[in-house]
Amino acid sequence: MQPMLRRHFFRDAVAVASGAATLAVAAKAGAKALKIPESGQVDPRDADFWRQVRQQFPLNYSRTYLNTGGLGASPQVSIDAVQEKMNALEEISEVGHSHDLWQEIKRSAGRLLGCDADELAYTRNTTEGSNIVCNGLPLERGDEVITTTHEHVGNTLDWIARQKRDGIVVKTFTPSMVSAKENVDRIEALLTPQTRVLSLSHVTCATGQILPMKAIGQLAAAHDLWYFVDGAQSMGMMPIDVKSWGCHAYATSGHKWLLGPKGTGLLYVSLAAQEVIEPKFVGAYSGGGEWDMISTGEFTFGDTAQRYEYGTVNVPLFVGLGASMDFLLNIGIDNVWQHNHAMGVALKEGLNELGAEVLSPQQEAEHSSIITFKIDNMPYAELQGFLGRAHKLRTRGIYEGGLNGLRISLHLYNDFDDVDRVLAGVRAAMKA
Repeated sequence: MQPMLRRHFFRDAVAVASGAATLAVAAKAGAKALKIPESGQVDPRDADFWRQVRQQFPLNYSRTYLNTGGLGASPQVSIDAVQEKMNALEEISEVGHSHDLWQEIKRSAGRLLGCDADELAYTRNTTEGSNIVCNGLPLERGDEVITTTHEHVGNTLDWIARQKRDGIVVKTFTPSMVSAKENVDRIEALLTPQTRVLSLSHVTCATGQILPMKAIGQLAAAHDLWYFVDGAQSMGMMPIDVKSWGCHAYATSGHKWLLGPKGTGLLYVSLAAQEVIEPKFVGAYSGGGEWDMISTGEFTFGDTAQRYEYGTVNVPLFVGLGASMDFLLNIGIDNVWQHNHAMGVALKEGLNELGAEVLSPQQEAEHSSIITFKIDNMPYAELQGFLGRAHKLRTRGIYEGGLNGLRISLHLYNDFDDVDRVLAGVRAAMKA
């Protein structure tokens, strides 16, 4: 395992910034008011418990926040961790990296993803992770990449830019809302001898649809394809096991469902794929040891995903991300998912009863806690404005895939009262 280098600066940069062993303790302190049953299981409808969770966030009550798919709120423990680390570092004017700290935070991420710390790199967001993979794969003119029409722009423009620059071919399919198998069939129908990459979202930003990751991974393996997953809308919302999917890489943002500081992200690259996905931006932290700038120009990459990290980073932000992830882990990601999904089911069923057009899948196993819908008598932009003004609901319009719907994202700081508020607002809009 590669230590952090840059002439061993980090190792000597004092215990300064050690604080490594304090992250989990801080997260537990932040969740001290939460009385988790000895069984470790929390009822998704335990209003008292989830109200206590909501109280861990400074998010005010002037409006109902329903846009975690765009930007997640951070718990106070994360905000405090950022501020405390920033203050400590500014008092001594140090960067604050240390191998132990980096590994501790990555181990927490690994628990949420089902991977090893050495397979994780820090990034600024999902877009950066997607770009690292897209531009690092050894693709040639005519090689094909398959993706969906429901992708976020962050996992779209990089492939389109490479198509323009290098002549690769981007092919798309519109996800089926009928069944998971139909989506696997649609991917398979696009395969040709030139297909090289599948680039897909775990949970789509457009409708919150959960794509069948394992089945797609089996298809990718059968055809010897590179398999990249955009995880912006899943890590922190639900349990994940990237190893069981067989994906080569997975990118996510810290600022959505992980509740972390803005400007943080994570990139998983399997150990085998690290030998193929070439780092295009490199710096002192990308290397595996000494280098020679004078005679041979010798340089080797590190033997972990740290090879994708370069340059000085904002340590306090990643300390905050670590605190947020530990906060989720202490509550239990299974508990978070059961709560989130139950709210998604309640919202979907309520919208069905009202006669709204639900654009997300109807099958419970195929939708998340993101639900997208539209109503006949009001365009989505007008509906978004109406719900914001008259009912103080913060939502997000969806233009991706030409859906023209309204997206509701429900996370652990939301509750079933929030679901009722959405339904009341939609009922009023349908009568307007």
